[in-house]
Amino acid sequence: MEAQMTQYVALLAVSVGLTFLVGRLLVRAGQPFLLEVFHDEKVTRSVNLLLSVLFHLVTLGVLAIISVSDVAGDNMLQTFVVKLGVVLLTLGLAYGISMLVLIRVRERRRAAEISEHVQERLADRGINTQPTGEQGHL
Repeated sequence: MEAQMTQYVALLAVSVGLTFLVGRLLVRAGQPFLLEVFHDEKVTRSVNLLLSVLFHLVTLGVLAIISVSDVAGDNMLQTFVVKLGVVLLTLGLAYGISMLVLIRVRERRRAAEISEHVQERLADRGINTQPTGEQGHL
């Protein structure tokens, strides 16, 4: 029983440590993406903090569930390694999803900026950009 408790504590310690390490990396890697999107340092820091909290809460919740689940293994070391593998896959998946969200936000913002720029250029040239059904009739 003592060996199981030691394994449980070790798994939690490694998992929590890795979660915070990956979370910190996500904050640092996400900063340039968010700054490009929001063009405001204060807003960028705020959104980055909110995303970081979300990442940590979801990941730690999943890790807590993993830590108490039964995994079939021939010995304690094998069980620990399997659970650690699940932890690493969970962290990788959460990190990947977070980065995809940041990239998608940046792409949408760029598309909106390009659309605004095109609309302004067309307006400068005097070209009507309204759909044909919305034009006024004489």
